[in-house]
Amino acid sequence: MIDRRGFLQLLSTLGISSVLSQACSPSPTLLPTSTSLPPSTTPTRTATLSPTPTTTPVEGEITLEMIAAAEKIFGIELTDEERREILERLYENIELYQTLRDEKLDDTVMSSMVFNPIPPGMTFSNERRPFRYSDVDVEIPEQIEDVAFYSVLQLAKLIRTRKITSTELTEMYLARLRRLDPTLEFVVTFTDELAREQARRADEEIQAGNYRGPLHGIPYGIKDLYSVRGYPTTWGAEPFRDRIIDRDASVVEKLEKAGAVLLAKLSTGTMATGDDWFGGFTRNPWNPEWGAGGSSAGPGSATAAGCVGFSIGTETNGSMTSPCDACGVSGLKPTFGRVSRYGVMTVAWSWDKVTPMCRTVEDCAVVFNAIYGPDGRDNTIIDLPFNWDPDFDIRQLRIGYRTQFFEGELMDGDVAFRRGVREESLKVLDFFRNLGIDLVPLDIDVNPMSAVGFTMMCENAAAADEMFRSGQDDLIQDPRWPNYWREHRFVPAVEYVQAARYRSLVIQEMNQVFEDIDVYIEITWTSCWLTNTTGHPVVVVPCGFFSGRPVSISFVSRLFGEAELLAVAKAFQDGTEYHLRHPEL
Repeated sequence: MIDRRGFLQLLSTLGISSVLSQACSPSPTLLPTSTSLPPSTTPTRTATLSPTPTTTPVEGEITLEMIAAAEKIFGIELTDEERREILERLYENIELYQTLRDEKLDDTVMSSMVFNPIPPGMTFSNERRPFRYSDVDVEIPEQIEDVAFYSVLQLAKLIRTRKITSTELTEMYLARLRRLDPTLEFVVTFTDELAREQARRADEEIQAGNYRGPLHGIPYGIKDLYSVRGYPTTWGAEPFRDRIIDRDASVVEKLEKAGAVLLAKLSTGTMATGDDWFGGFTRNPWNPEWGAGGSSAGPGSATAAGCVGFSIGTETNGSMTSPCDACGVSGLKPTFGRVSRYGVMTVAWSWDKVTPMCRTVEDCAVVFNAIYGPDGRDNTIIDLPFNWDPDFDIRQLRIGYRTQFFEGELMDGDVAFRRGVREESLKVLDFFRNLGIDLVPLDIDVNPMSAVGFTMMCENAAAADEMFRSGQDDLIQDPRWPNYWREHRFVPAVEYVQAARYRSLVIQEMNQVFEDIDVYIEITWTSCWLTNTTGHPVVVVPCGFFSGRPVSISFVSRLFGEAELLAVAKAFQDGTEYHLRHPEL
């Protein structure tokens, strides 16, 4: 039998983790530099076949008994002869691990293992048409703050026709952010100096007749996972409160090119989890006693509160969907591979998406049009057109609904609340039927399996490797992600690859769903796991209220079908007024 110290030392020398020693120790500590041996200190490579129980291996030594103990975690069983044959290679692997760690990979380095959501045989049109958007009605305000809850297109028309200036709009939103931040706790860093300069430049260009498009002069906020030159990028975590990543994320660059004005970096839950961060608890403008959802909590709260023209969040698995649902704003989760993540905190390379969060569906289309496409930095980007048509007739489409969540027994949880949500959601089905659309009932029996989820956690553990080894994970106030990092050091690479292969089967099954339909309707809380596993696009929009809380509905489309997806959601918004309601602040 291997003793406890020997077992822990094996985990450490294999470059797996020292988590068990932390869990069992009365004073948990990390060993950031002693979890592996540099090549210069590789010990004498001696295999000990049958040490007595009192034998203590020298530091860095691997025994056959250690290997046997580790096999229990990995679910395999070797013979002593097989263990002896791989022993030398384990030492060599330790040196290779250290070589990789010595490289200290920058957080902008993408994985060469690129996730592709496109199933074999699927094809797409490459026709590109000019971007068009609606000519909206807009009233000239008596005072500037009357436009706080206007849509992007309404604000754009006022700016383009010189009824208001970008500077006036910027100062109004900055004032609202400062006035409401003590209550809602949604701002991490104000970017006043940058905003005023961008607004001044926009006004000069528009005055000179150089109008860039519907985002020119529009103020916005961005989740504090995106780097902005000269300003802190905190990831909502105390260790990074003052950390500056001195480069602009690709999305920031593209929005600047479109003429948008950056007002503030908005809160994210700690390390992109929840709505708690080092500066407080981001609150919901509908009721500050409620949370704003997470982890794009700041963008959701600030947009709903009329403190930005639009915002940019992220989605890995619910990070945008949750705050859109909680705060009653419209959000687009594009197909995986649509928008560059360069300069954005990595949660998981094969799961992360950039998400516009706005007051209307067409605003999402306008923002998405400005940020999608290649940037020469993110190797997951698939260059396909986005041909938005605000006048598209959705009766050309086959629209379905996922029956499991509109019928039958309710899921576990707050049954009364879920029943209320379902009642509001059923009205959405009635809306489309009243348009003359014959909705197709869909029994979507696609199981993404929880096992696939550990690929996300393994990728996150790799992204956080240097933080873990330096001991900074002890400084993270929310223990969930640090524990994920520790736990997923124990996942064998073989099982990660097998889960990735199973994910391909899920993608193929999901593709079959769209053989007979173009878009389907789903209750929001049920859409995250499957669509994030497969990379399919989703639009979330408000569809009612229950007990004073916003209720949302989700629309899901085939891969790269954002134009049709947004058209269906726009048709719903054009015929309802849920998105026009806003909290009294």
